[in-house]
Amino acid sequence: MTTPVAGIIIGNEVLTAKVTDANGPLLVKRLRDRGLALALLATVPDDVDAIVETVQLARRRARNIVTSGGIGPTHDDVTVRAVALALGRRVVRLPEIEAKVKEHYGKRATPQAMRLADAPEGAELVYQDGIWYPVLACDGVFMLPGVPDLFRIQLETVLGRLPRGTLTTAAMYLSATEPEIARALDEVALSMPHVPIGSYPTFDASLGYKVKVTVEHPEPGPVREVVARLEKLLPAGCILRLE
Repeated sequence: MTTPVAGIIIGNEVLTAKVTDANGPLLVKRLRDRGLALALLATVPDDVDAIVETVQLARRRARNIVTSGGIGPTHDDVTVRAVALALGRRVVRLPEIEAKVKEHYGKRATPQAMRLADAPEGAELVYQDGIWYPVLACDGVFMLPGVPDLFRIQLETVLGRLPRGTLTTAAMYLSATEPEIARALDEVALSMPHVPIGSYPTFDASLGYKVKVTVEHPEPGPVREVVARLEKLLPAGCILRLE
């Protein structure tokens, strides 16, 4: 995979089980579909300090960051302010969005509604068909709403701006247990640390295997090499199938 991306899910409602997060799992799936590595996925409360700390951590690990939640007009919507602080920028009111808020809400455009026009200084407005409010983008941070239907639509707009990556995968289904295969995995992982190898045991006999080993890399060559090495080192006859 290439171009690491980080995700930050923001909201007390997720951490207190008032709602079940749908945006994090969707982000994971859509990034993988496009061959993009997810460097970090964090869930944080509606707290400025927590968001600032997490954005700063994410920027050390990923080129682009997608946030979910906290961009509305109420007291607990603090994402814009926190992202601005994390980026060392001021919060400014953007006339372009201010006009859209007034047009959208009409007589209901209260002073609180106008908070929707606030953004980190220098933010870019990324529009998409069918939604009047744009994605706020600043220094590789894309601020998306927490409402799942809106997040899903705007995520596709963000993904369209990121270069696609590539991903080659392989899966080995084994009849051996993890203790029996650990030595082989150790040897290959140490010799090829740039190729992620995963080991996932199951205790569901109906699946017909005991451990699933996965191998992935942007290029097919390293994946083939790891699989070939494992075929030689794993206990004889334990490979049930290879996908």
